Amino acid sequence: MNFRRGAGRDEPEINLIPFIDVLLVIIIFLMMTTTYSKVSGIEIDLPTAAASNQTPPDEVMVTVTASGTVVVDGQSLSRPTVDTVAAALKQAAQRKGASKPPVVSINADAKATHQSVIDVMQAAHQADLSQISFATRNGS
Repeated sequence: MNFRRGAGRDEPEINLIPFIDVLLVIIIFLMMTTTYSKVSGIEIDLPTAAASNQTPPDEVMVTVTASGTVVVDGQSLSRPTVDTVAAALKQAAQRKGASKPPVVSINADAKATHQSVIDVMQAAHQADLSQISFATRNGS
């Protein structure tokens, strides 16, 4: 007879196999729901420049309003087609009389159509004015 209580019992232990199964299911769930996106980009080192006292380049100001009206150096164009804008840009460039072609600065209203801005860019190309800049305002 065994009169000692509990002497013959085994020590209770924690079974780790169900715990490992649950962790593997969680890892598989996370792997399946995570989106892996490869962000592609071009890494470039921009050159640095010190401020210089250069004279600003000659500029031809082109304004595109929300209604589609095009104004070249203060002259409003009655029918702003690509050809009429190109002719107006050529005249404005000749009035500047600089040795280098002037920069076309496009001031487009935020509600202007993309097509009207593209038409101005095509007109600048037809007028052999390859330098184009866009005027923006601070987002604050």
